[in-house]
Amino acid sequence: MSALSHIQILIQMQIPRLMDHMDNQVYPMLFEPVYKDYLWGGERIPKTYNRDLPPGVYAESWEIADHDDGMSVVSNGALSGKTLREILKKNSKDILGSNTEGDRFPLLIKLIDANKKLSVQVHPNNHTASLYGGDPKTEAWYLLGENEAQVYCQFKDGVTEEVFLDALKNKTAGDTINPITVKHGDMVFIRGGRVHAIDEKCLIYEVQQNSNTTYRICDWGRVDETGKSRELHIEQALKVINWDDHENPLIDSKLLVDTDTFRCWELLHCNHFKLEKLIYSAPLEVPMSGKTFHALFVAEGEAEISWEEESLNLAAGTSVLIPAALPHYTLSGNATILRSTIP
Repeated sequence: MSALSHIQILIQMQIPRLMDHMDNQVYPMLFEPVYKDYLWGGERIPKTYNRDLPPGVYAESWEIADHDDGMSVVSNGALSGKTLREILKKNSKDILGSNTEGDRFPLLIKLIDANKKLSVQVHPNNHTASLYGGDPKTEAWYLLGENEAQVYCQFKDGVTEEVFLDALKNKTAGDTINPITVKHGDMVFIRGGRVHAIDEKCLIYEVQQNSNTTYRICDWGRVDETGKSRELHIEQALKVINWDDHENPLIDSKLLVDTDTFRCWELLHCNHFKLEKLIYSAPLEVPMSGKTFHALFVAEGEAEISWEEESLNLAAGTSVLIPAALPHYTLSGNATILRSTIP
C-alpha cells in the first residue's frame, strides 16, 4: 500500500472524531449566574425564579457574560466548567456567528432587582467612548415584575447644561430627570449618552453592549453602612451626556407572527442587538442561519429545548445560549421566551 493510501485511510478514520469534537462544542449552553450584591439590591431574583441561594442581597444576576468583572461558566454538557471566554477563544465563529466580529461575546445579559432606586447615571456611546475612554454601553430594559413601577429617563423640558450644573451644586440633580411609569412587559431603551435611573421595586431583564462603564451623577444623598457616599463621576459624565436626546425611551413592540399557538413580537431592534418575545403553546422548530447566536431567557412558564437527539428542561428564570452553528432547535412546552440576537 502506498504512503498516500495510508494518509487517506488515516484522514477517513479521523473525520468522525473531528465531527464528534465539533458537535461537543456546539450545543445549547447553560451558565452559572454571577451575582452582584450592590447596596440597592434585594432578594427578588432568587425568590421569583426559585433559585436555591442563601439569604443575602442579589442586586444583579449576570446571566450570560464575557467580562473581567463577571465571567460566565458553563454548567452543562461537554464544556461544563469552562468559561465563556475560553470557549470563544477556541471556537468563536461557531458560537457567535458571522454577524459578530472578533472572539468576545458582544453582549452582557443580566437580571436587575432594584429594591431601592439606583443612582442617576450615564454611559458613553461608541463615539464618546472612542474620544474619552471607557466601554460603550447602550442597553434595553424589559420589565418583568407584575407591579407598576417607575424609571427615570432624559432631562425634563428646559433643563440645559447650565441648569443641570446648578442642580448638581444644589444636590437636586435627580429632580431634573423625567419620571416614567412602567409596568410588566414594557420596553425601555437607554442609548449611550442618555441620562437615566431605575427606581425601586423594578425587576428587569437587561440586554446591553458588553460593558461595565457607568458614570454616576448623583446618588440621591445615599450613604453606605459606614456613612460614606459612593463615588461620583461628574467630569466623565458631562463629556458623554447627549444633551440633544429627546426621543421617547418607551418602545412600542411590533407583532411579527400571530397564530393560535405562536406569537412573536419585535421588542427592540438597534445597531447592537435585537430583542424579541416569543409566546408559544405547541412545539416550535427554530431554524438558525449561522449569522448570530440566540440568547434565550424563559420569562414565564416552562420550556423544553431539543436538538438532534438531546434536550434540556428550562424552568422560568433560565438563560441558555444557542450557538450560531447549530442548524436548528425545537422549543416545546408553554412559555414566554425573550430572545436576544445580533442583527
